[in-house]
Amino acid sequence: MTLRNAYDENWSQINCPRHREVRVYLPSALWSQVSFFFLYKTIWRKPKGTKFLTNTILSCTEMSLVLPLVLLMAFPLSASQDVECYSEFDEVTGNCVGVLGHVKMEHCCLNTNYAYKEKGECMSCRRASWSEWTPWSACTVSCKEGVKHRRRKCHGIGDCTDGKLRDLQTVPCNDQTCCPEKGGWAEWGRWEPCTVTCGIGETRRRRTCSSPLPACGGDCDGLDQEVKTCDTEIVCPTHGGWAHWGPWGTCSGHCKNEGMIPPSQSRTRTCTNPAPSSRPAGHPCQGPDAETQDCSWLHFCPVPGNWGPWSTFSDCHVTCGVGRQVRTRQCDSPAPKHGGQPCQGDGKSFQLCNTLIHCPVDGVWRDWSPWVDCKKGGSHNRPINCKKKEGSQRRERFCEGTAFEGKPCNGSIVDFRSCYNIDKCFREFANWSEWSEWSDCVPPCGDGSQRTRVRECKADLSGYKTERSSEIFFYGKPRIRCARLEETSQSIPCHNVPKCENID
Repeated sequence: MTLRNAYDENWSQINCPRHREVRVYLPSALWSQVSFFFLYKTIWRKPKGTKFLTNTILSCTEMSLVLPLVLLMAFPLSASQDVECYSEFDEVTGNCVGVLGHVKMEHCCLNTNYAYKEKGECMSCRRASWSEWTPWSACTVSCKEGVKHRRRKCHGIGDCTDGKLRDLQTVPCNDQTCCPEKGGWAEWGRWEPCTVTCGIGETRRRRTCSSPLPACGGDCDGLDQEVKTCDTEIVCPTHGGWAHWGPWGTCSGHCKNEGMIPPSQSRTRTCTNPAPSSRPAGHPCQGPDAETQDCSWLHFCPVPGNWGPWSTFSDCHVTCGVGRQVRTRQCDSPAPKHGGQPCQGDGKSFQLCNTLIHCPVDGVWRDWSPWVDCKKGGSHNRPINCKKKEGSQRRERFCEGTAFEGKPCNGSIVDFRSCYNIDKCFREFANWSEWSEWSDCVPPCGDGSQRTRVRECKADLSGYKTERSSEIFFYGKPRIRCARLEETSQSIPCHNVPKCENID
């Protein structure tokens, strides 16, 4: 790891010592910016008047995360440019929501719930963490065995380090155990009688999909019936029928006046659906061929609306970070009447407000430490290895990240449990476990993907009992030996796994 002094033209190499900490000295001008990001370390200041006023001690892991930020602030390039700041980061879509305006990135991220856009991509101000898994994709095949997959994304500042599955998971699927098989048509049946007793009608014949029958949801290609015309050679009389009404004509006016008869409109229809025959004679249509109605639904003649004056801007809606102020105006000078055009433009106007105050950051528990050696409890704290004496174990965790009056972590920093110490103890009786569940497909995409299951040699620990809890815990690995098995691990291929470049 290398660090370039802001006042020196030479590069120097920083080697992490055994205690894995690095002392960093920076010019005091930088600490006003860097302090926004040192949320989890105490800062000491040297006496006034020295060249380097501020220093801090960081672990090598922390230094590898902070160093790029320090160099970026020491030699500002794009970091000094304004970004478009948003009040919310959408966990589901990964989009920025609620634009606030353009500010510097470090000012936008005074609130870790905010987000900003960088090169068109939405970036969250929080620590890096995984999104929820997407829904499972459809199976790669519609019948027999295939695979399905799902994805998740890493949002925030830094890298997502937890989780063994990373960003893609693939598992087998079998939507249907068999694939559809086509059937065959039987011979056509006889033609049915004509559908009319005079004039021209229709006749049809049918066939069945039974030679052979389809299997597993299959069917036959083609239609199961045929239709053709049939002529009785007898002339039928045709009675007249009204065609559909034509469309209503235009109203005689476009708006109505109060206290007067409203405008009207009319429509017509023809006796042509069908027209009555002459030989043999058909009946004419019954009823009128025209009708009229009032345009009573017309509005009164419209009055367009006009905006009133703007109000003053409201107070900033946030007490920390970046927010917005709003002012309003009413469409009441005059208000629109009788369908008149509403006022054009927006009834609200916004402007950016910056409190320059960092928002509270709540503490987050670090992972539990490993369980310590199982020993006899009390003041003696004697070893109980291989003695079938119940002891006690403990583990610890630490709350980190509380800053700017944020809330501390809920819960205890210490956890205890009862245990037996069987580390390196010879156990005469041991047995092979049952087969484990099949693992996910590995790799999750591409060639060579397969699933695995195993059997493990486990000691017989049925002679141990506890009165303190419902579950017995054991510390260490005993010396055991199981009878030889021909096979303790099995692998099978995953079928129809898509290429990695074909997965969205």
